[in-house]
Amino acid sequence: MSRAPAPALFVVSGISMYVGAAMAVWLFDVASPSGVAWLRCLGAAIVLLAWRRPPRAAWRGRSLVLAGTFGTVTAGMNVVFYEAIARLPLGTAVAIEFAGPVTVAAVGSRRLRDVGALLLVALGVVLIADVQLEGSPLGVLFALAAAAAWAGYIVLGKRVALAPDGVSGQDSLAVGMAVATVVLSPLAVGTGPVWGSAELLTIGVGVGVLSTVVPYALDQVVLRRVGQTSFALLLALLPVTATAIGFLVLAQIPAPVEAVGILAVVCGLLVRSRDDQAAGEPP
Repeated sequence: MSRAPAPALFVVSGISMYVGAAMAVWLFDVASPSGVAWLRCLGAAIVLLAWRRPPRAAWRGRSLVLAGTFGTVTAGMNVVFYEAIARLPLGTAVAIEFAGPVTVAAVGSRRLRDVGALLLVALGVVLIADVQLEGSPLGVLFALAAAAAWAGYIVLGKRVALAPDGVSGQDSLAVGMAVATVVLSPLAVGTGPVWGSAELLTIGVGVGVLSTVVPYALDQVVLRRVGQTSFALLLALLPVTATAIGFLVLAQIPAPVEAVGILAVVCGLLVRSRDDQAAGEPP
C-alpha cells in the first residue's frame, strides 16, 4: 500500500465510500438518515476496535481528546451528509460538500498555479452541483454544513495521522468512532425497524465498513505522505466518483453541464499534479 500512488488510493477510497452511501439510501425507507448515519458510526466503531485494539495510551489525555474530537466531527459530517443525500442526488450533494476542501486548499495555497488549479476545481464543483436553492433549500443547507465539517475533518485528520504521543492514526480513528457513537447515541431512536431485520442490520454494518473503515483508514495512509493542501485537492476525485456511483447504483443520470464540471475538476487536478512534480513533491 505504501507504494501505491495517492490518486489510486483515493479512487479505491471513493468507490468504497460512495457504494456505502448508495447502500445507505436504501435504508432511508425504514430509518431516518441521521439514524442510518449513527448505524454507520456504530458499525465502523465495532470493526475498528476489533481490528486495531487501541492501546491504553490512545484512551488517555491529549490523544483521547484529539481522537474524540476528530471522531465526533467526522460522524457529524456523516449525519448532515446523509440528511443532504436524502434530499439531493448523490453527486450534487458531494459537489456542494466539496466547498469545504476547496476552502482548505485555498488557505494553504501560496503559488499562482495553485490558484488556477483551485479556480478550475471550484468551477467544476459549481457546474456539477447545478442545483437551485428553491429546489431543496434544506438539502443545500445540510450539504453546506457537511462542507464545513469536511474542512474540519481535513485539518483534524492531519493531526491524527501524525500519531500524537506514539498512537497510530488508525488507533485514533477507532477511538474517535467509539467516542462519536456514544456522543451521538440519541440518534439511535431513528433506527428502530432496522434491529428487527438481520438483513437490514447487516446492510447498516456494511455501510459502516464501506463508508468509514475502508476510506478513512486509506486517508490516514495518504495523509502521512502528502501535505494538507495536496490532500484537499486530491479530494476533488470524490465528486467524480460520487457522480459515477450515483449513475451506476442509483440510476441518477448526470446532466451535460455536470459532465463539463467533471472535466474541469480533472483539469484542475492535472494542473496541481504538474505543479507538485515541478516542485519536487511526490506525484
